Amino acid sequence: MAAQSSRSSADDRPDRPSPAIGDLLARLLADPGRRGRVTHVQNVPARPGRPARWPSWVPRLLVQRLALAGIEHPWRHQVEAAEHARAGRSVIIATGTASGKSLAYLLPALTAVLGEETPDPGDDEPNTTNGRSVGSSVGGGTGGSRAREGRAVPVGAGRGAGVRAAVPGDGDGTVLYLAPTKALAADQLRSLRALKLAKVRAATYDGDTPPDERSWVRQYADYVLTNPDMLHRSILPGHARWAAFLRRLRYVIIDEAHGYRGVFGSHVAQIIRRLRRVCARYGASPVFVLASATTAEPAVTARRLTGVPVVAVAEDASPRAAASFALWEPPLTDLRGERGAPVRRTATAEAADLLADLVVQDVQTLAFVRSRRGAESVALSARRALQEAVPELADRVAAYRAGYLAEDRRALEAALRSREIIGLASTNALELGVDVSGLDAVLVCGWPGTRASLWQQAGRAGRAGQEALAVLVARDDPLDTYLVHHPEAIFGTPVEATVLDPDNPYVLGPHLCAAAAEMPLTSEDVELFGPAAADVLGDLVRRGMLRRRASGWYWTRRERATDLADIRGAGGPPIQVVEASTGRLLGTVDEASAHTTVHQGAVYLHQGETFLVEVLDLEDSVALVEPAEPDYSTTARDVTDIRIIETLRSSSWGEATLCFGTVEVTRQVVAYQMRRLQSGEVLGEKPLDLPPRTLRTRAVWWTLSESQLRGLGDLDLPGAAHAAEHASIGLLPLFATCDRWDIGGVSTALHPDTGLLTVFVYDGHEGGAGFAERGYSDAAAWLHATRQAILACECESGCPSCIQSPKCGNGNEPLDKHGAVLLLGELLREGPREGSMVTNG
Repeated sequence: MAAQSSRSSADDRPDRPSPAIGDLLARLLADPGRRGRVTHVQNVPARPGRPARWPSWVPRLLVQRLALAGIEHPWRHQVEAAEHARAGRSVIIATGTASGKSLAYLLPALTAVLGEETPDPGDDEPNTTNGRSVGSSVGGGTGGSRAREGRAVPVGAGRGAGVRAAVPGDGDGTVLYLAPTKALAADQLRSLRALKLAKVRAATYDGDTPPDERSWVRQYADYVLTNPDMLHRSILPGHARWAAFLRRLRYVIIDEAHGYRGVFGSHVAQIIRRLRRVCARYGASPVFVLASATTAEPAVTARRLTGVPVVAVAEDASPRAAASFALWEPPLTDLRGERGAPVRRTATAEAADLLADLVVQDVQTLAFVRSRRGAESVALSARRALQEAVPELADRVAAYRAGYLAEDRRALEAALRSREIIGLASTNALELGVDVSGLDAVLVCGWPGTRASLWQQAGRAGRAGQEALAVLVARDDPLDTYLVHHPEAIFGTPVEATVLDPDNPYVLGPHLCAAAAEMPLTSEDVELFGPAAADVLGDLVRRGMLRRRASGWYWTRRERATDLADIRGAGGPPIQVVEASTGRLLGTVDEASAHTTVHQGAVYLHQGETFLVEVLDLEDSVALVEPAEPDYSTTARDVTDIRIIETLRSSSWGEATLCFGTVEVTRQVVAYQMRRLQSGEVLGEKPLDLPPRTLRTRAVWWTLSESQLRGLGDLDLPGAAHAAEHASIGLLPLFATCDRWDIGGVSTALHPDTGLLTVFVYDGHEGGAGFAERGYSDAAAWLHATRQAILACECESGCPSCIQSPKCGNGNEPLDKHGAVLLLGELLREGPREGSMVTNG
C-alpha cells in the first residue's frame, strides 16, 4: 500500500525516476501550433502531511503489516475518522484523491474482525499494545483488558438502535464493504490480501463469484466485499442464509460515496434502509463508514444516503505532491458544420495525440473519456499514431470500460499496475478508487460533469508522491468552452453537493415491495423509509402490488420483487452485442441507451476493433455486428414532446415565470448522422424506425409573456428559445451533480399547456433525479451564466461552443444566437440577482 492511498502494496511497481512534469508540459507545447491551445496553467503547490499516532486500540499485528506495506504512520484525518467509527458514530471521510481514505475504515473494520485477546502460547506473533495483549484470531473476543472493561458502546441510529452491550474489538464482528463497481471491490480484496492477515476471511461477492464460492462466503467470510446490485438482488432477499454474518455485522463501509448520486444514489439510499431493517431483525445496528471525494455538505449527503446521523471529517492532512494543471482548447479547423458553424478539432482526436506523445516519452498516462465509444476511439487513434512512429509501443496502449468481460478487466488492471500498459483510455470505470497509483499524467477528455469528478480523475496522477501533470481537454461544448476561459470556475470554486432524492416514488415504490418480500412491512417501518412512504404504500395497495393486513403489508406475487427496481437506470435487460459471423459475445449495452448506440448502422467500438451494427433486435435484446473500418462515427437523432402534469413550485420574475414540476416526455430516435473521424464533418443522415419511449419525470421551465416578447421586436422566437434551451442544458452541470447526458430539454414559441413561449429542462430519469430541482433553486446564477457563455463566444451566429448541441433531435435547426441573448436578458431583467436562491411563489 502506498502511504498516500492505502490501496496497493509498495512492491507492485518498479522503482523509476519521476519525470520532470514542468519540462514535460513544455515538450508537449514544443510544436508552435500547439502553444495557443493552453488557455491556463494552474500550479498546485506541494503540501506537507500532518501525521498522527496509531490509536491504542489497533492490534499491533495490523500496525506491523501496514508498516510492511509502506504505511509507517497514519495521517490525522484517518485517525479522526477511525476514532468516530470505533466509538460507534457513523462517519464520512471526504478528503482528496490519494489521501488514504481506505485506511480510515480499515483500522476499525479489521480491528473488529481480528479482535484483541491474549495470544496462545504457541502463537508465533505475540503482540502487546500499551501493556495489553492483542492477537489476530477471529471469534475469540474474551481476553485482553478491553474485553474485561465491558463498557456499552452506541452502534447506530436505525431501528432497534441505541446502546448495546457489545465491545468493539472483541473479534466477533463482521464487515460489509460496498463499492459502486466490481473492479473497485476486487482491487480492495487484493489490498486486503496483501496485508497477509491469515485470520481475516475476506472475499468478494458479486456477479463474477461462482456458485460454490458464494456458499463459502455466506458461511465463513467475515469481511465481504460487494456492490449495491448484489446487496439488492441477492443478499437482502436471501437474508436468512446470511443470518450469522448479519447478526455480527459491526461496520458497513460505503466507498466512493460521491458516486451515489441522481437516480442511482436514490436507489442505493433505499437499499441501505432495507439493510438497516434486516440487520435490526437479527439484533444488529451497524456503524456506517463512508469514504468520498471532496464534496460540499458531506454530512448532509451521507445522512440522506444512509438515513442515520453522520459526522463529517473533511480536513485533509495528507501530503500532496506539486502538480501542473493545464486547460487545453482544441483549435478551430477550416471545416464548417451545421448551419456553417466553425468546427473545432474533436477532444478525442486531441487527447489521442497527447496520449501517444506521452507514451513515446515513457510517461504512464491515463486518459479519462466520457463515453465508452470515446474511450475506444482515443485508444485506437493513439495506437495508430504509435504504429506509424514507434511500432513497438502500439501494443502498450489499451482501452478500459464497463461492458468488458470480467477477465478482460482484471487483465487490463494488472497490466496497468505492472507498467506493461503505458497509456490507457478509460471511461469513469477507473475513476472510482481502483488502484492506479504511480501514474505520471492524466488527460481528462471533456468536462466530466462535476468538479468533484474532475479532481477525482486528476488526482490519479502523482499518487506515489511524484510531481503530476493533469490536462483538461475541452470538447466543443458550451460548458467546456466556458470553463477553459473561466479558470476561476474550476480552481476558485468549492465542489458541488451530491444530489439524490430517496423520496422519488418511482424509486421508493419498488423498494417497499422488495422490503415487504424480505419481511412483511409494519407500521414501525414506514418512518424508516422516509416521509413519502405512507402515500406510496397506499398507492401500491391500490395497484395490487402489496396486500394490507392487520399485521402489516405483504408481497404476495410469484415474481421476484427485486426485479421491479432498476437501480442503474438501465430500463430493462441489457442488450448483448454479438459478432454475427462467429457468435462471439463482445459486451453489453444497457437497454436505455441501445436506441442511440447500437441502432442499425451504428458504429460500435470494442477493444480497438470497429464494427457496424447490422441488426438491433429489441425483443430478443441482441445487437448483431460485423467487423468494419468506416472512416466516420455515428450520432443518433431524436424528436421530443413534453406535457406538464403538475406544477409543484413557481416564482414570478416580473411578467416572466419560473416553474418546477412533473412532466411527461415522449422521445423517439428517428435518424442517425454520420460524421468524419478527426474533422467532425457531417457526411449524411439516414432515417431509423424505432419505437417511442415515454418518461414521467421532473422539469424546470420558464415562460415569457406576450407583452415581453412584443417589447423585443421582430425575433425568430423558435430559434431563440431553442438556442437558449441548448445553452442552459450545457451550463446546468456547473450547478448540479450531473452532465448534459443526464438531462434533456424542449423549447417552443407556444406550448399548449402554458399558452406562452416556454423552455423546459428535464431530468432524463423516471421520476426525476434532483437535477432540475437544483436548477430551479439556483436558477438566477445558472441562467446568468448561460447568457454570459453565449455572449462571450467568438462565433458569429452560433456553434457547438455556445448554442449547438451534439444530441439535438432537430439537427440544430432553428437556432438564433442573438435572439437567445435577448430572451435570457428579458427573463432575468426582473428576476433575482445572480447567485440568489429562488423562493416558492
